[in-house]
Amino acid sequence: MECHWHDEVEFFYVLEGEVLFQLDTDYFPVKAGEAVFIHSGEIHAGHSYNDSTCMYGAIVFDTQLLASASFDHIQANFIAPFLDRTRTFPAHLTGNTRWERQLLFQLRELLSITDQRELGYELAAKQQLLAMLHTIVPQGRHVNRSKREHNDETKTIRLKKAISYIQLHYHQPLKIAELAGQIPMSEGQFCRFFKSMTRQTPIEYVNSYRIRRAAELLLDPSNKISSVAMDVGFDHMSYFVKVFRQQMNCTPSEYRKRMLQAGTESLKV
Repeated sequence: MECHWHDEVEFFYVLEGEVLFQLDTDYFPVKAGEAVFIHSGEIHAGHSYNDSTCMYGAIVFDTQLLASASFDHIQANFIAPFLDRTRTFPAHLTGNTRWERQLLFQLRELLSITDQRELGYELAAKQQLLAMLHTIVPQGRHVNRSKREHNDETKTIRLKKAISYIQLHYHQPLKIAELAGQIPMSEGQFCRFFKSMTRQTPIEYVNSYRIRRAAELLLDPSNKISSVAMDVGFDHMSYFVKVFRQQMNCTPSEYRKRMLQAGTESLKV
């Protein structure tokens, strides 16, 4: 899961295995049964850790889901501090304390609610999120994440500029000089900076992003594989297949066949 960010907040819960998680400029291992809370706009990514595979669940939602219709007691004392990050969830939920174990249990229940999607599940999901906010009300459980170190904030702003440029122009030929010019840095400085922040070279990130976009296009059987390769920025079909196989452990045609079969089987169920 390469570096990205979004306006919504997210709970990332590891179901199996272990992942080295990145949150802005911090890295920490997250084991099965642990979770990460990601605030709006925070850069995050998941990396292989100790060669272990990882299965995870994620809850992504707009914070306005929890907002009151008017500025009442609940909004003033609990929702507003959560929105401005002055009283919010810790980044890494390990289960080392009783209240963290309770929070992780509530998160598993939330994942189950959203997975089953029974009639009125939206009500149950919102209720569960509010219950999780209630769990961190006492002192010592919530944290203030409204302030960042200036140096770290500068780094994340620079990285976002480069990634945003990639995401807008991934279908075109991209040169290191173009990306470095967004910050600006020399090409050598930029490559070192990008690798230190993402654990990928700029080219590796570009290819990873292109393959993710290609995987989405391949779900439509009317899209020719050669056209998909061109649409996401690969000039040569052989190189596209090579990079796709490296990242997805299968060829584009094998991926399409597998995903279409999986969709057919789910319809039968």
